[in-house]
Amino acid sequence: MEISEVRQLFPVTRNFNFQNCAAVAPLSVRVVEAVEAYLQHARDQAYIDSGFYQHADEVRKLAARLINADPREVTFVKSTSEGISLVANGLNWNTGDNIVTANCEFPSNVYPWMALQARGVQLKSIVEEDGRVPLDRLASAIDSRTRLVAISAVQYASGYRIDLATLGQICQEKGVFLCVDGIQALGMAPIDVRSMNIDFLSADGHKWICGLEGTGIFYVRRELLGHLAPTTIGWNSMKNGWDFDNIQFEYRDDAQRYDAGAYNLAGVYGLGAAIGLLLEVGVERIYQYLLRLSDRLVEGLRGKGYRVISPRQPGEGSAIVACISDQHDLVKLQAHLQTEYRIVTTVRKGRLRFSPHFFNTEAEIDQAVEVLPRH
Repeated sequence: MEISEVRQLFPVTRNFNFQNCAAVAPLSVRVVEAVEAYLQHARDQAYIDSGFYQHADEVRKLAARLINADPREVTFVKSTSEGISLVANGLNWNTGDNIVTANCEFPSNVYPWMALQARGVQLKSIVEEDGRVPLDRLASAIDSRTRLVAISAVQYASGYRIDLATLGQICQEKGVFLCVDGIQALGMAPIDVRSMNIDFLSADGHKWICGLEGTGIFYVRRELLGHLAPTTIGWNSMKNGWDFDNIQFEYRDDAQRYDAGAYNLAGVYGLGAAIGLLLEVGVERIYQYLLRLSDRLVEGLRGKGYRVISPRQPGEGSAIVACISDQHDLVKLQAHLQTEYRIVTTVRKGRLRFSPHFFNTEAEIDQAVEVLPRH
């Protein structure tokens, strides 16, 4: 599929110039049709001969392809927070252990680690500098008591894309775990858990993947299954889980040991359709297209006198572009853009944030820049 064809699958483009996919992205026709097919079958045939859970396994395979993992290393979660909490609560911590992170992380990647402070675990937060999280400072913060580095693949308020391959290598050499909040990257930029030496990854599907809220993926490197204890336990966690009359406490030997019970099947169906579209178009193609769009946006914003916070060095850029102004109230400006021009953006950390996706066009980028007041 050509990127130019993608736009036809997103009806939102007929109503808005939508550049807010780092918040909650719109659904494609394919996602809606997949969810409707599930609902209609459940309504008319009451799950008889449904194959719903077999389909979930096919979606699991798609999710694994998206991040270059083995399907046995992937399961479903309801949110990024849930996946990160599985790691925070499942590892065996000791008093005096520490976690290295950044001070600009989204709360999903903060609160689960903060909760460990009651158990004597310390947080070491690297300060954001001009929209970046300096890799050398992250590496320098790792010491003999560091157990884990918790970082976002792409920062939500600046769009900074960290060099996960280098960071993963550093973590591997120093013997610490790498846990990645992937929600602002998956669907927009390539993630390869193998080459990047990622140990754990969590991401909801409602942003760049363009799936429903409440259904995401969790990855755990298979060699670490024995190190990460399940913290929510139910029939679906067990090897013989479907044999309801035979109670035998034995965890599955794959990532499904972190499942407690039934899946949000409507969400899983939608997630499968969303990931399928991404894979059909090609994530690397999507990323290169979005870099071109965002470069155009950055040039336009700077031309209007706005200060762009988002790093744009090679390898650090993403489709998130954030800018600031000392002359305009950005909250009012964001509302003005949406009310008067149907251009959808948002404000994060005092920054006007744009986040176009593969259904956006250069003309929409140009329109957003054109209607902005000069700085």
